[in-house]
Amino acid sequence: MNLKQMTVKEITQYIFEEHSDIYHLPEQILVDLKLDSRVAVKKLYLRIEAYKKRKSLEEERLYNLFDKERNYWANGCSLIAGVDEAGRGPLAGPVVAAAVVFHKAEYIQGLNDSKKISEAKRYSLEQEITEKALCYGVGIVGNNIIDEINISNAGFLAMKDAINSLSMQPGVVLVDGFEIPQLPFEQIAIIKGDQHCASIAAASILAKCTRDRLMLQFHRQFPQYGFDLHKGYGTQYHYEALKIYGISPIHRKSFLG
Repeated sequence: MNLKQMTVKEITQYIFEEHSDIYHLPEQILVDLKLDSRVAVKKLYLRIEAYKKRKSLEEERLYNLFDKERNYWANGCSLIAGVDEAGRGPLAGPVVAAAVVFHKAEYIQGLNDSKKISEAKRYSLEQEITEKALCYGVGIVGNNIIDEINISNAGFLAMKDAINSLSMQPGVVLVDGFEIPQLPFEQIAIIKGDQHCASIAAASILAKCTRDRLMLQFHRQFPQYGFDLHKGYGTQYHYEALKIYGISPIHRKSFLG
C-alpha cells in the first residue's frame, strides 16, 4: 500500500476502517505517515502517536493497579477481596459497601476510583466488573442504624456485611482507608486504596452504583427532596427542600443537628 499515491481522505479511511486496533498499526505505516510531506498527513500521524501514548499510559496504570493483588497471588494467596464504601457524607439514605474478588488480573479499561469517572461510565464498568469478578458482595446499612451507632461504625458494619456475603472466604482483605475492627480475616488498610488498588476500585464502583440506584428508588417515594439529583448529599437544593418539607424517614437525624 503506497500512501503517497492516496489522498488524505483515503489514508484516513484506510487506517481507521481497515485497522481495528490503531495502537498496533504496522510500523511501516507509521514511518510513511511521518515522512509524508503533506501537513494533514503529519497531523494524522501526530494524532495517532498521541493516542498510542495515552493508550500506553493507561495500560501501565491498569497493570500497576493490580500490584497489591499480584504480590499476594505470587505468594500463594488466590482469594483477595477489595472492600470500599459509598455514602459516608450524605444527609439521607444508607451507607453501602461492596467487596470484590478477582481470580486474576482483569484489565478492565477505565477501572478507577468511582469518584473519578462519570455516572454512565460507572454503570458500564459495574456490569463488566460483575461479569469478570470471581465473586462479589454488597452490604447496606440504613439511616436509622447510622443514627444509632454513628457513620464510622455503620461503614465498618456495611463492609463486614459485604465481605460476609461473598460466596468464597477471602484469604486477605484489602480495605480502603482504615482497618475494619474485629474482622476475622487478615487485612491491609490502604490509604486512597480506590486509586491504587484494582479490587478496591472495583468495590468502590459497585458500592456507588448500588447506592445511587437506591437513592433513585427513594426519589420515587419522596420526589420533593430531589434525591435523583444529589443522591442525598447536602446541596443548596436539598437544604431548601428540608426547610420546606422537613425531614423524611430516610434522613439521618444525627447529620441534621
